[in-house]
Amino acid sequence: MPLSTLADAPVFERHGFVFRPLAVPSRGSTELAVWALEMPPGAQSESHHLDREEVFVVADGRVSATIAGDEVTAGPGDALIVPAHALLQLRNACPDQPATLTVVTSAGMRATIGDAVVAPPWAQ
Repeated sequence: MPLSTLADAPVFERHGFVFRPLAVPSRGSTELAVWALEMPPGAQSESHHLDREEVFVVADGRVSATIAGDEVTAGPGDALIVPAHALLQLRNACPDQPATLTVVTSAGMRATIGDAVVAPPWAQ
């Protein structure tokens, strides 16, 4: 399948975050997992880590993150690079504007949240 449209992407939500898979195994990709991510104002993720590297590219808005203890803030065009196994927490840095991002990682990635290991459905 050479084309995967955002309009046809399934929608997954977690803690106010909206995930729309674009290039993932269930939509034709074999090596990469790419999804669109929307963060409403005030959204904050759980602290978690992944077994693969993950890259977040900010399209609109501002995103703050704690990555392996480092505090960073990214704006449009910036990339947050999260090494495998680094503890991560994402936050929308704007109190009144949503943020949109494109996320890239490897197909088959697993996330650890507390003691639970999960395969996020938007990456499958």
